Amino acid sequence: MYTHLFSELRISGITLKNRLTMAPLYLGYAGEGGTVSSLLLDHYRLMSKSGVAMVVVENATIDHPTGSGSDKTLRADSDNNAAGLKKLSSTIRQEGAAACLQINHAGRFAGVNEPVAPSAVETFGRMPKALGTAEIRAIVNRYADAALRVKNTGFDMVELHGGTGYLLAQFLSPRTNKREDEYGGSFENRQRFALEVVAAVKNIVGSFPVGYRFLADEWLPDGLQPDESVRFARSLESAGIAYISVMGGTYESFSLPEIVNKSKEYGYMVDLAAAVKRQIGIPVITAGRISTGSLAESILEEKKADLIGLARVLWADPEWPEKVKQGKENEIVHCDPDCGDTCMKLVMKRKPAFCVRWPHDKMKEWKNRTE
Repeated sequence: MYTHLFSELRISGITLKNRLTMAPLYLGYAGEGGTVSSLLLDHYRLMSKSGVAMVVVENATIDHPTGSGSDKTLRADSDNNAAGLKKLSSTIRQEGAAACLQINHAGRFAGVNEPVAPSAVETFGRMPKALGTAEIRAIVNRYADAALRVKNTGFDMVELHGGTGYLLAQFLSPRTNKREDEYGGSFENRQRFALEVVAAVKNIVGSFPVGYRFLADEWLPDGLQPDESVRFARSLESAGIAYISVMGGTYESFSLPEIVNKSKEYGYMVDLAAAVKRQIGIPVITAGRISTGSLAESILEEKKADLIGLARVLWADPEWPEKVKQGKENEIVHCDPDCGDTCMKLVMKRKPAFCVRWPHDKMKEWKNRTE
């Protein structure tokens, strides 16, 4: 029925069995200190069994605690967590999905007393410390070390988290980068840090595929916008990035009333992906409430993207891919845009998230495991 959606695609020598991916989604399921817990493993086992071609695991920090969003952010900064990461990659691959781990430095959004950032720009009442040049270069090396750890723990790909307003995006944004050295000012200087990270990562992992979670628009009047971000996409392609996963918004724009309303619309980030795809030749992933098979198919058919990212759509109903494939879309349990963002509110309170649309038995099991 959906010939594009269920066709194969190759990314850097890896064959994906269809055009469906699980987009990274932080739910607070890791253990204290960022360990791979049994709850996390069971979650990703279920997501991998869904039938998607690739699972992109939520951000793992390259620098704990300075770069961690919370104490339950996964860690890829130390071999102490390597055994857990091996279990995680094996769990995903055993269920027939390609395993990708996203690595990140939260920058000014880190859950520490004194976060670091490109510049001292106030963030939710906190003033981050501006990074020195030597510190920047040390962070570049930490990205490379973490990427090699991802490769060595059995994943098929690594994804650099340049979305959500985290550190890579903070350097690129004119709103958060006020530097006057080689890392600030012009667009060419503001993209320097991210491109140095890409170069260092690719140098150490070789032919191992490196993807990029890509912020196309901060949805803030003085923030990063598509006129510059599409230029950056071309730079990433030239640097050898395997794919670009496009998103919009940051923590500072997500709660704005117009963005809250926008995020309730089907496919609300697709146009951003389409703008990027028009400029590059590597695969582009789009996401953002792509709730129906017909919408997903039309996006691919109209060449607005090459892959569909499912986050809360898949979490609400892990049988979504199979129901779409079998023509049973009327049986899909859909994420409710009017639920009051229960899952996001739980995460912001540093509690593990649940979906209000889950059936009673699943909700009961979840409560037994998290209380």
